[in-house]
Amino acid sequence: MPTPTTPYSAFPNTLRQRLIAGERLIGCWCSLASPISTEVLGVAGFDWLLLDGEHSPNEVSSFVPQLMALKDSVSAPVVRPSSNNPVEIKRLLDAGFSNFLVPFVETEEEAIRAVASTRYPPQGIRGVSVSQRNNRYGTVPGYFQGINEQIAVIVQIESPAGVDAVEAIAAVDGVDAVFIGPSDLAAGYGHLGNPQHPDVQAAMARIYAVCKAAGKPVGILAPVEADARRYLSQGATFVAVGSDLGIFRAATQGLRDKFKD
Repeated sequence: MPTPTTPYSAFPNTLRQRLIAGERLIGCWCSLASPISTEVLGVAGFDWLLLDGEHSPNEVSSFVPQLMALKDSVSAPVVRPSSNNPVEIKRLLDAGFSNFLVPFVETEEEAIRAVASTRYPPQGIRGVSVSQRNNRYGTVPGYFQGINEQIAVIVQIESPAGVDAVEAIAAVDGVDAVFIGPSDLAAGYGHLGNPQHPDVQAAMARIYAVCKAAGKPVGILAPVEADARRYLSQGATFVAVGSDLGIFRAATQGLRDKFKD
């Protein structure tokens, strides 16, 4: 499937289609909680942008302006809630998100809960609001009949327990992809700050192998270019290659350093 040249659409969810098809999708992290910086990243044309609600000062009220800022962008918005919380996920769905990266999933049951939180009954437990931003305030024809199939659920494995359960997690119906959290994974294996440690890399290799066998794409955040290219060569297809905060920090420091005496 060629890279889109028209704005991303959640009806149908073109990111989910591309993800399941195994396309290489390059993204960027949005941590600044600013519609301006998110809009600038959207202009750049990344395949997807992660709007972070776990390690950034974002809430529903700050997410909505960022979604508005991306309305004419090809970049698909993906949200990471603060936790695998059905109430929070429901609010983010109603706010307009259709793509979810659910953090710290360690068991099959937690993966099932993540999927169920994004589905209306009887397939799930999502609460019903007749008119909300995700269905364009009640104007999307057939929304309730078709939306369950349009929500992308990516679960993040970032602990030894998650690695141990990766076969069961990857097999859950409705889990579209698995995302590796290298920093937390390193901490969980006793190598805080060193995701390149052989123990951590071996755990990541297991995730790749299991997901390949299950036909599930694998994603990762890799702001170092050499790491990103290595992970792509190892089979990752859903890769964030930087963050707005990291880019801003590096560029501003670099500019200042040019004029040091």
